[in-house]
Formats: sequence, structure tokens, C-alpha cells
Amino acid sequence: MHEMSLCLSMIDLVAERVRAEGARRVLRIGVDVGALGHVEPQALAFCFESAARRTVAEGAQLEIRVVPGRAYCFDCGEGMTIRQHGDPCPRCGGGALRIEDGEQLRVTEMEIV
Repeated sequence: MHEMSLCLSMIDLVAERVRAEGARRVLRIGVDVGALGHVEPQALAFCFESAARRTVAEGAQLEIRVVPGRAYCFDCGEGMTIRQHGDPCPRCGGGALRIEDGEQLRVTEMEIV
């Protein structure tokens, strides 16, 4: 489960920010998870509590926002939402798609004290 290593890296990043700001702990972390990014939001939430134990993020609330997959179809020239890699264009059925959004895992905000 790579979500655990992602959580550990996220907590390291947040802990660096806490030290830089002279804060003591984290109350809340906001994260964008792309629907096409091969990260399961439920697994990320499950792993977070364990990964945060005995760190400045222990007890912090993890807020996960799932960013839909967006692609551009070269066949019909339209942008659309897709559910997974390999899906055809829902408008024309074409397969020449460029992914434009939905692959990220990004800490977007944090509340520290």
C-alpha cells in the first residue's frame, strides 16, 4: 500500500513547515487527490492516522478533495471529464486523449498552531 509512504512524506513536508513557522502542531491538512493519480482516498485517510502518530500531525484532521480527471480529445477537439486512464472520449469515442488534470497529490493548505 503506497498510501502509507505518501502519508509519511506528506507528514515530513508538513513538519518542515511547522518548524519553519515556529509552530508546535498541525490542526488540519487539506490535500487534493487526482481521480487518475492511482491514490485511493480512503486508503490515504486510513494510513494518515497511523503515519501521524507521535508527530506534530497527530490528531490533525485530514481533508481530502478528489479532483476529477480532465482530458482533451484530439479527435473531436473537446475537453471532458474521464473516470480512468484508457477511457475513450465520451463524445466521439476517440482514444487520442491528453490528460490535463486529475493526476496530482498536493498538500493545498494546513492549519498550524
